[in-house]
Amino acid sequence: MAESKDSHIVEIPVDSEHEQKKLLPSISNIVEAIEDHPLTEISESPGHLLLLKLWQREEEIFGRRIAHKELRMDSIKRDLFQLSSFFFIFHFLFFTLLFSSSVNTSDDGSRGKWWIPSVISAATSAVFVVLVQVKVNAYWRVWREVKREREGSRGVTRCVQELRMKGASFDLSKEPNQSGGKKMKSSSVEINWKPWSWCCKNLLTICIVCFSGLAVPASKFVLCGL
Repeated sequence: MAESKDSHIVEIPVDSEHEQKKLLPSISNIVEAIEDHPLTEISESPGHLLLLKLWQREEEIFGRRIAHKELRMDSIKRDLFQLSSFFFIFHFLFFTLLFSSSVNTSDDGSRGKWWIPSVISAATSAVFVVLVQVKVNAYWRVWREVKREREGSRGVTRCVQELRMKGASFDLSKEPNQSGGKKMKSSSVEINWKPWSWCCKNLLTICIVCFSGLAVPASKFVLCGL
């Protein structure tokens, strides 16, 4: 029993020394990997470090611009929804009053003035059409700006990623707009028919115009046809 205890006591320091010898090469490998890492090379190069900070700052600026313009797009969408709601509510109330007046009166003279409500409906509709179209144009203008900002942000992001991967071997003369190279053409043929594209962008205005075109003769029908 004494011999087994002594042998057990002797084996502990031998195992710890063996484990320490095994850990030393792995620690040295980790230190060498850290020293050879591109980020370490960038931190030791003032030019590359400054360029990385400038591009990261530019990324933040692009992000703030995109967020601001997206909020503007959401605000324009709310305005369009409100204008459309007011337009249909107005015509609902307008035709309700027109129908009530046509039922309560049977005077042919008042019915002969059917053009007055038609002119009112047409003028009001024209105002709403102009307001809606102005908002629609503003929305697509901001949308194009957001698209350009996102393209610029992607170019800066590609440069930052490339700089982090290459380290000190990165070419400092490279610019974000040159990092992506030329735009790759899509393998599929994209059909861009301008009339169809215009109709899709101005669909809300087209719907309001069509409804207005029906509302003007409807005034005469309500007054004279009942």
